Amino acid sequence: MLSLTGFDESQKVRQLLNKALNDGELDSIDTVAGTIFPMGIFQLSKDRFQFYDEYKQVIPRIRKVDRRNNRGTYFERLIAYEGNNGETVNQIEFIIQSLLSKKNKRRSKLQASTFDPRVDHMDTPYQGFPCLQHVAFNVSEKGGLIMNSFYAMQYLFQRAYGNWLGLINLGKFIARETGLEFERFNCFVGVEKLDKMTKEKAKQFLKSLEN
Repeated sequence: MLSLTGFDESQKVRQLLNKALNDGELDSIDTVAGTIFPMGIFQLSKDRFQFYDEYKQVIPRIRKVDRRNNRGTYFERLIAYEGNNGETVNQIEFIIQSLLSKKNKRRSKLQASTFDPRVDHMDTPYQGFPCLQHVAFNVSEKGGLIMNSFYAMQYLFQRAYGNWLGLINLGKFIARETGLEFERFNCFVGVEKLDKMTKEKAKQFLKSLEN
C-alpha cells in the first residue's frame, strides 16, 4: 500500500527516471499518466464537459496509433464505460455530481470501475491492460477528498510513477470541480513486479536518486 499527501514532485528525480525509461525504450512518465488523466487535453479545454467531448473525439486515433490501446484506455473507461444497450456511462461525472449533491450521501456510489469482465477475461499469456481495477473516493472528517485505487498487479519500474501521477491528477481534477481539497491518495497493489530491471540495477538506481 502506498499513501501520499502533499503531492510535490522532485523534478530531478523525475528527469532521472524519464532518462532511465527512455534508455530502456519504455514509455515516459507523462505518456503513462496520460492514459489515466490526459493533462494536455484538459489544459486546452474551457470546462470539464468540453474536456470529456474532446477526449472522446480522439479515442479512435489513440486506439489506431498504439495497438496496446485497442481495448481502450483507463480514462476512456472512466468517462465512457460501455453500459447496457450500447449506452456509455460517464463514471467521473456521476462521482462529481454525487459529491456536489446535498441529498444522497451514500459513500458506496463514489467509485468507478476500469475492469470490464466482458472483454478483459481473456486466457492470454500476457495482458497489459487493465492492471488498474477501480478507483473510489471519500470525504474525510476534515472535509478533504480521499482517493483510493486498486491494482491487481503493477509494474513498478516502467509504469508505477506514471500511474500514480495520472491518478493524482485525476484526484486533483475531481477536487477542483467539487470545491474540495485533495487530501490523500492511497494505492493498493495486489502483486508488484519490478520488471525490465534486475534487483541489483534497481538498488543502484535508487542509490543514484538518493544522492
